[in-house]
Amino acid sequence: MRRMSVSVLRTTLAVVTAAAVTTVATGCEPASVQSGASRGPSATAEPERSTPQRTHKAPEPTRTKPRTQRPAPPRTHRPAPVPTRTPAKRTWPTRPAKPLPRPVLALGTSGEKVRELQARLRQLGLFDRQPTGYYGSVTGTAVSAFQRGHNRPASGTLDAKTWAKLRDLTDRPSRTAMYPPTSRPIAKPDPRCMTGRTLCISKASRTLSWMVDGKVLAAMDVRFGSQYTPTREGTFKVDFKSRDHVSTIYDTPMPYAMFFSGGQAVHYSSDFAARGYSGASHGCVNVRDKKKIASVFAQVKAGDKVVVYR
Repeated sequence: MRRMSVSVLRTTLAVVTAAAVTTVATGCEPASVQSGASRGPSATAEPERSTPQRTHKAPEPTRTKPRTQRPAPPRTHRPAPVPTRTPAKRTWPTRPAKPLPRPVLALGTSGEKVRELQARLRQLGLFDRQPTGYYGSVTGTAVSAFQRGHNRPASGTLDAKTWAKLRDLTDRPSRTAMYPPTSRPIAKPDPRCMTGRTLCISKASRTLSWMVDGKVLAAMDVRFGSQYTPTREGTFKVDFKSRDHVSTIYDTPMPYAMFFSGGQAVHYSSDFAARGYSGASHGCVNVRDKKKIASVFAQVKAGDKVVVYR
């Protein structure tokens, strides 16, 4: 019993001594203390391996230079762009277009009222031709000129207000003025036409007047030869007449022919009646009104005077 107690005591003392040596070796003290301490007989013994305990060292504080706080640069604050509102377009109530006055006469119409219109425009110097009874481009231009002169829409169409204004400013034309013998004004007769019985033919006005002692008995439109076959000018006389003549050179009809200078004659031309002044003769004086030339043919006698002038 005593022996066991002594052995237990020795064992206990050995454990305590080993614990003290282990404490010194693990560095619980600074390194200078460890080097000066006395070592016991078991100091050289290899300590019993045990699972090392992990110790977490606190990170050493890093020395940082004291920050010199720089003044923050002024913030340039750009305001958010204000959305620009496009002003809404103001829509005004649209007024319906003023309707043009109802036309009384327009392009393409014909008749006695057109003749009256043309005769009235002629009185004002706006229509430089004789009334034809057809509302064409020349008549429309004359109506537009009248409308512009009186602050009206220059439509070229005769409306009720334009017609009323025109009637106020002009006289009612006579029947002769509305139904002239020629489409162009008759030229002033040549002095050679003022005596005797004369077929007075003007190239300037393109008209023929049948005159007796200076008085015009009939007038009509005529056309002449081309520059290659011109109608001769001068004073002539009627050599002979041929009612149903046919040209022996051109094989064309020449009704109511009155020859005055060789092969040149005054006669009716169906081509002139159809094409107007767009064509020309071979030197003869063409007439387009068949009734008029037939009437004059019956009055003219061989030997009567023929005067062709400009």
